[in-house]
Amino acid sequence: MRSRFTGLWRHPDFIRLWIGQSISQFGSHIGGGALQFTAILILGAMPFQISLLMAAQIAPALVVGLPAGVWADRLRRRPILIACDIGRAVLLLSIPVAYLLDVLSFVQLYLVAAAVGALTICFDVTYQAFLPSVVRRDELVEGNSKLGLSDSLAEIAGPPLGGILVQIISAPLVIALDALSFLLSGLSIGRIQAREPAGALSRRKSSVWREAQEGMGATWRNSLLRVLLIVALVRNVSGGIIGALYSLYLIRDLGLAPALVGLSIGVGGLAALLGALMVGPVVARWGVGPAIGGALAISGVAALLIPLAHGPAWMALAMIFVAQSSDMAYAVYSIAGLSLRQSVTAERLLGRVNASFGFLTAGAGLIGALIGGALGELVGLRAALALGALGSASACLWVYFSPLRGLRRAPEPDGPHPVAAGIAGGYGESA
Repeated sequence: MRSRFTGLWRHPDFIRLWIGQSISQFGSHIGGGALQFTAILILGAMPFQISLLMAAQIAPALVVGLPAGVWADRLRRRPILIACDIGRAVLLLSIPVAYLLDVLSFVQLYLVAAAVGALTICFDVTYQAFLPSVVRRDELVEGNSKLGLSDSLAEIAGPPLGGILVQIISAPLVIALDALSFLLSGLSIGRIQAREPAGALSRRKSSVWREAQEGMGATWRNSLLRVLLIVALVRNVSGGIIGALYSLYLIRDLGLAPALVGLSIGVGGLAALLGALMVGPVVARWGVGPAIGGALAISGVAALLIPLAHGPAWMALAMIFVAQSSDMAYAVYSIAGLSLRQSVTAERLLGRVNASFGFLTAGAGLIGALIGGALGELVGLRAALALGALGSASACLWVYFSPLRGLRRAPEPDGPHPVAAGIAGGYGESA
């Protein structure tokens, strides 16, 4: 009987990468809240201490984001991924060990959160540059879609399971499960056999900052990358405004219980799962540019339902659910945009271009969160959310008035594609 698996499901190295990422994502979503639960339930954290913990997790993006891109372009990427997984596992394991020895402290939580955040930035930048070494250029949308599918499934199932496990075995021991997932991810990535080119910058003598500037310059000079970056900045500032006020608005203004707030986020995860399944057919039918622009328009308009929600609790909740369902469109935008970025960027610049996006969008998100807090105080939650939603809706205009508007297929990158150099073919047709 002929196998029913097609496309990348028949690609051994992609399956190894997918298994590793899937295990890691489920572990992170199960244990992601356990760090805060440890601070709250074990150490009795106050609100300011929780905010410091969140800052420790976010700040590394602004410190190591750009250098991570340089390292990803100087060195072979698979060893970086494995080292990041092992490093995160060791760091996280230190928390349950300290808990069992009764020496756990806030200082340790802050240091672990910051170090794990730094390694996660390095992993994400490198992993986005590594995928084009594993699959062919015309398989990037399919590959990112399948990886996004796993992340969506983890987002749906992980947090509820993590909450249950915290009640059963305690938060620090749930963190141990997260650490185990990183070890398994490293083992799976270690089995990948695809050849990747040697670090293109390994013999250069220029400084890290100069090489990081080259990545920033390449991002801005390429008209398609420039549009993708501007859209991402607009979305992240707007998303920061909405994210800072969302839960408070639902509880205080709409009168919804915390459980319903969590349920609304779960609806978003389910919608993102469907979007990850749809992105391949959507791009094939409409083209990558129209898919990105249309998805941005749908998700932006739907965001307006958040500040417009009103009436009885069931009516307000229904409007919030519809708004969260637009995560289906956001997943299409995110996966198609990442695939386009990987396609048009020369291999030697992939790490630094990805790092430029990560660095700038992280800063935009932090700025948006601060703006959101200030606007919430000045004009009220609903009005501030309306401004954030309008900003989100405006992102599609940058696509409409750009070369991306009618782009059907990604053009060739400036430099040789790694797959074309020797590992193309032999893994089955596209799904």
